[in-house]
Amino acid sequence: MNSKYNFQYFQGNSLSDLFAEDITDASYGFILNYPATGSWAAYPNRKKYFIQDGSSEATKTSFDKICQKEPWKNLAVLGDRIPGIVIIPPSNSLIGYWQEHFGSHSNRSMMDCSTYLDDLSQGKDFDKLITLFPFDHLKPQKHAVLPDTHYRLLSKVTLDQLGVQCPKYESYNLHQVNLEDIQLPQFPYLIKTSHGLSGEGTYIIKSPSDLNYSFEEIKKYLDIKLLNTIIVSEFVKNEVQNYCVQFYVNKTGEITLIGTTTQLVTPEGNYLGGLIDYRNTDMSKFFEMIAAIGQYAHKQGYFGVIGFDVLEDRDGQFYAIDANFRVNGSTPLCLQRHTLLGLGKEVAKYSSDYRMEGTLDSILVSLKSELDRKDLIILSALEKVKYGKIYTEIYAIVTGETIQEMQHIEQKLQNNGLQWLP
Repeated sequence: MNSKYNFQYFQGNSLSDLFAEDITDASYGFILNYPATGSWAAYPNRKKYFIQDGSSEATKTSFDKICQKEPWKNLAVLGDRIPGIVIIPPSNSLIGYWQEHFGSHSNRSMMDCSTYLDDLSQGKDFDKLITLFPFDHLKPQKHAVLPDTHYRLLSKVTLDQLGVQCPKYESYNLHQVNLEDIQLPQFPYLIKTSHGLSGEGTYIIKSPSDLNYSFEEIKKYLDIKLLNTIIVSEFVKNEVQNYCVQFYVNKTGEITLIGTTTQLVTPEGNYLGGLIDYRNTDMSKFFEMIAAIGQYAHKQGYFGVIGFDVLEDRDGQFYAIDANFRVNGSTPLCLQRHTLLGLGKEVAKYSSDYRMEGTLDSILVSLKSELDRKDLIILSALEKVKYGKIYTEIYAIVTGETIQEMQHIEQKLQNNGLQWLP
């Protein structure tokens, strides 16, 4: 262990437990969904806190992902101390499964999706609201972290201020400089929009066609007035690992470890999920980075979950390539640490790309033995119909005592009809 720091793992298994010490001064709620900019959004973030969630109506992140699948995943592990603001309720079958398998009843506050931000801004039920991203239409004083501060921390431009090694990059305000006038490095490099959602707005540039595509996308964002700033970043070569390191910083600046996953991504850089080895991951190699980022966040007035993405090259150098000051995609996976180690399961994989034919009820019956053994843990499930056939999209965790056993279990699940669609 790195003797300079004495960071300890979080001992609970819910988001409520993580936030517990920091929510005693007021009445807190957790808005589980991101803001959106699509035409379907009752409260589009189009004024100040721009989020790049798709450059055209056809490519925008869908309603079912932002308002159903993603928020339900966090609701599964929310626990009962913080009410989760839910604007589309999960099915009774999913709630019943959570109650049986996560041991605590997640505290839900149902709100009308067409009025919820007005109701939260004007209502007296909640003094402060924890968010994944600032909302244009939520009063600034209702945000648990000042929205201007949170927005700045979430910007890709802030990375080199965190006190950790990161790729060299330049930022450009596109209202002050023309896209065509930017001096670009030699291939390969990256172009990133300042606040891309789930990999959106990140372009790996290896050829003139990649560059043309990225410029077309950026111009679309400029046309719809949802982008101010981009960065042009050097490309980390000879990468051997891609990590997401997660921890919690409380209001007094104390740090608690949550976990480190190895990220699963497509060649294009799209996120597929995370893999974790609870017993054999040595987080001490990231302690200097954790301390620096945690200290910076605390000085800015932030408290909450932080996850930062790190590339390791073949020389053993670590480069932070992104920092997410919010609950991360694989945070629920990390929170299973003590539950799964107690069952002798040391390895687990999270993915948001599982699918199975049939209703959730039928799946809960057909996979009952695997679910009872916690070989499979369902975080989120949404039933859909295509060509008259019902199927269920699932966010889930597959577990095992070793990586080989976990892969064997996943193969067995696939033989039983659980598809993985990377």
